[in-house]
Order: sequence, then C-alpha cells, then structure tokens
Amino acid sequence: MFFERPESGERAILVHIDLSAESDNEDPRELEELALSAGADPVEFLTGSRADPSPKFFLGKGKVEELKELVLQHQAELVIFNHALSPAQERNLEREIQCRVLDRTGLILDIFAQRARTHEGKLQVELAQLEHMSTRLVRGWTHLERQKGGIGLRGPGETQLETDRRLLRARIKSIQKRLEKVRTQREQGRRSRQRADIPTVALVGYTNAGKSTLFNRMTDADVYAADQLFATLDPTLRRIELEDVGPAILADTVGFIRHLPHKLVESFRATLQETVEASLLLHVIDCFDEERQDHIDQVHAVLDEIGAAEVPVLQVYNKIDLLPEQAPRIDRDEEGVPRRVWLSAVAGGGLDLLFAAINERLGEDMFHDRLALAPDQGQFRAQLYARGAVVDEQVDELGQMTLEVRLPMRDMRQLLSRLGIPAERYLPAPVHREQLA
Repeated sequence: MFFERPESGERAILVHIDLSAESDNEDPRELEELALSAGADPVEFLTGSRADPSPKFFLGKGKVEELKELVLQHQAELVIFNHALSPAQERNLEREIQCRVLDRTGLILDIFAQRARTHEGKLQVELAQLEHMSTRLVRGWTHLERQKGGIGLRGPGETQLETDRRLLRARIKSIQKRLEKVRTQREQGRRSRQRADIPTVALVGYTNAGKSTLFNRMTDADVYAADQLFATLDPTLRRIELEDVGPAILADTVGFIRHLPHKLVESFRATLQETVEASLLLHVIDCFDEERQDHIDQVHAVLDEIGAAEVPVLQVYNKIDLLPEQAPRIDRDEEGVPRRVWLSAVAGGGLDLLFAAINERLGEDMFHDRLALAPDQGQFRAQLYARGAVVDEQVDELGQMTLEVRLPMRDMRQLLSRLGIPAERYLPAPVHREQLA
C-alpha cells in the first residue's frame, strides 16, 4: 500500500473547528476515536470556531501560529483535521507548520487500509486511496525537480507529475476492471439465492454499534470484533436456520459513519450491494450512546445514498447490559408488527426475541393455511411435499386429505398456476399460525 506505517503510534495533534456556516459539524470525540483506531497517539486537541474556513489554511492566521507552536512543543509527527481539506490547504499547512497533515477522509482511508483482509477489500481500499491521492500528487514532488533533464534523462517530454498521474489512471482502471468481476460474481451468488428463495438478512449500523458481536452470537462464527471504529471491513456471509422460514443468509457489513467519504461509498458498492438486495435489514443501534439519534439519522442517510432506503428494517437496540434495569423486549407498532428488539449481544440476553422477530418479519409474505384435497389431487399433494411445505396431514375415512401447508406466497401462486388450479380457490383467506393453535 501507499503508506509506510510506523511500528508504534505517531504523536498527533487533533484539530476541530466549529463552523457557524455549517449546521452539521463533526463530533470532536469521534475524531479522537478515529485517531486511536488508526494507531495514532493524540497529544493535544486544538479547537476553535470561525464563520467560514480560510481558503488558504482552513484556519485563521492566529490558529496556524498556535498549531505551529504545538507541533514544536510536542515534537508531533502528524496533524489530523476533523474536516475535509482541499489539496491546496493541505500543502499550504504542511509548508507552514513543517509537519504532515491528514484530513478526516485520509484518516478513514488509512483505517480501512489497515483493516482490509480479503483481496476484494484491499482492492476497494486501494481504489479509494488512489482516487483521493490523484488530486494530491503534487505534494509528493515538491522536493524534486519536476522536469526531467540532462544526459540520459530526456524522456517523452512529460514531467514526473504527468508520468505519475498517467500511471495512477492506469492502475485505477485496472482495479475497476477487477472489481467489476467481483460485482459479477456477487450478483451471480445473489441470483442463485433468490432462485432458491433463500432470504438475506443484513446487519447495518453505525460503526462500533456491536454488529460483529451480534453476528458471532447469531451464527457461532468467529468474526473479529473489538471496541473500536471499523473493526469489521470485509463482509462476511453465514447461513442460519430460521424456525418458520427455513435457511437464510446473514451478512455482516462495514459500519457507517457520519459523512462517510463518497469515494469509499463508491469503492465499496459491490460490498454494500448485499445491503441493497437484502430481504430485511437489522439496524444495530448502541442504545447506551448519547449520540444515538444522530447516528440513526446518519445510517438512514447512507442507506438512502446506496439505494437501500426501501428495504424493510428491524431496529436492534444493543448493549442493554449497560443500562440499569433494562430487560430484553420486542416493541411492536399499532398492527402488532415487530419494529424494535432490545438485547445484549455480549451477554446474549434477548437473542431468542430477535430470532422470533426476524421470523415474523420474513414470514409476513408466507402462505399458511389448511387445504382440503380430494383423492384425485395427488399431484398437488406430491408437489407440496416436494417443496417441504406440508406441516401436518390428516386423512378421513373417505380419503379426503386435510393438509396444513406453509410456503412462500410466491411459490404457492406459481404452483397453482402450473397445475391450472384457480388461485382464488385457496388464496382468499389464509389462516395465520396463531389461529391454527
């Protein structure tokens, strides 16, 4: 990758400026968590406020001088801004304070680079890094002659910068082609699951909400989980068995964050497609977090950006073990549909309620009824058995069969159509499970 990371944490000064022109400022505490997740060692936090960022330094002249003194005082190796800086602002600051400067986007990209484990994940991160770096290349060559010259050095008439940009464009194109292959393979996998009518349940949520811990609880998997931002980067899929629905796929996805860099959203679109194509989203929420509602809004914003706003959502309020006297429970809406489950992924309390709620939500479009079949309807009976849809069967002395049948409504309609049986004969008033008791 493009960054040589030191063995130990780099001494870093964090900078956060409240801009009155912006209604949605970043959270300074989140910057500290991001810096720690990247392996930095924050030694000072410089804060301030101004109406608008300065075009040259982002900061005012007084703050630049203050930052320069802090760098010298702490022998800092890195300055991290809790904002998106333009390439010119980064260059001007580095020249002025004689220290490496990193903005919020660069910091998140570096964390992703450290967390990527799979080949696909590494490609996605490299693509985002290259696209971010392409506008900042000039900084890397400020200490060298930009025009090649001299005996044996005369090239095709382009500067070193132009050569590097050309190589970058070629590399970006190559990675995009390889990621297109990954997208095709993922799409084939999703299509085969859809043909087999296997629903996908995707875990989404703000970073560090406890998705991977919950995933491990639900699947007995051993996915890396830690109390840090972006502990999970590469998506993990596992098969689970749901009592009323049958087999399903559970997907653990990358955590979202406030103002997730657009380059990352684009690069990780193949991964995030699991979320878009899911039958149900489990929105995992840290109920102990003071910024809970803001994080919920941020997740909704990212879901909207990737085109998953219409996917059904079940909210999972995690970490109730940190709240005194909070017991696991299911919150339902006016129609009795589960909308929210309170549980603790660490302690395991409420996991049974979560599975029950998932069963209910995925089972909403299920046909469940008693069918009276005549002795000459053996083909219909055989097809129902072939699909594993018969829950119970009773036969009277006249050979009349009464079958308790449960299968997806779509499959029931297709079966009736194939056998030439009028749909209204069996579909007008399905009996729900609780009525069959």
